[in-house]
Amino acid sequence: MTLLDTPALTTGPAPLAPAARLLPALAAVYRAQLARAKVSRIPLLFVATFQSVGILVMMRGVVDPGDNPSAHAVVAGSAVLVVAFVALNLLAQYFGRLRATGGLDHYATLPVPPASVVLGTAAAYASFTVPGALVTAGLGGWMFDLPLGRLWVLLLVVPPAGAALAGLGAALGLLAPRQELATLAGQLGMSAALLLGVLPASRLPEPVQWLRDLLPSSYGVDAFARTFAPRPDWGLVALDLGVCAAVGLVSLTLATWAYRRAAR
Repeated sequence: MTLLDTPALTTGPAPLAPAARLLPALAAVYRAQLARAKVSRIPLLFVATFQSVGILVMMRGVVDPGDNPSAHAVVAGSAVLVVAFVALNLLAQYFGRLRATGGLDHYATLPVPPASVVLGTAAAYASFTVPGALVTAGLGGWMFDLPLGRLWVLLLVVPPAGAALAGLGAALGLLAPRQELATLAGQLGMSAALLLGVLPASRLPEPVQWLRDLLPSSYGVDAFARTFAPRPDWGLVALDLGVCAAVGLVSLTLATWAYRRAAR
């Protein structure tokens, strides 16, 4: 065979590798973000927990301990506030920084679905808050003389509340035109979770109660607060968790759309 008989080499572009499926890509993003959080987010988790415990100490001076709705709301709201600080505030800052520094271009070049990036990151930030929320709830129950036998319910509250707040935080960070505005939006969201989630709903003016109903984490707070009663209404607990999960699905869908819009 001579050189002239050699088949011509193709000069066209090589085909791209197939895109990764949603669940394996989501698991990979989740593991990567969780490993990153263990290194850089532990001091922030300590700050979030310390802040919530400080609010418990402050409210202990104005709310009577014992079996009363105000004490239930303060302890439940302080525990969920840890989730709001990390999942809403820090995630808004994280995606705002990614957009401002061009970090989204890295994710856009990967063959992964946009939903896996948003869901994996949100899940990592939300699950990172579980230890701080449990510590806050345990100290709050001790300070306000509340039963501690149902703290396991918090493990059912954190996933939907964390999903709702993380989706909202990601959307705020991705939709903000500047990084500074993303940081401001995250801070305002956490302040809303503080004022509307920790303070007992019965002591708020009626217009403010309407605003509280719009806050996704308030349903998680109500669900957890109901479990401190001697005989909890588990139907209402499940209803609150269901509403919180539905809002979380909507907020994560919004965050996925915002990610696609920002990546373009």
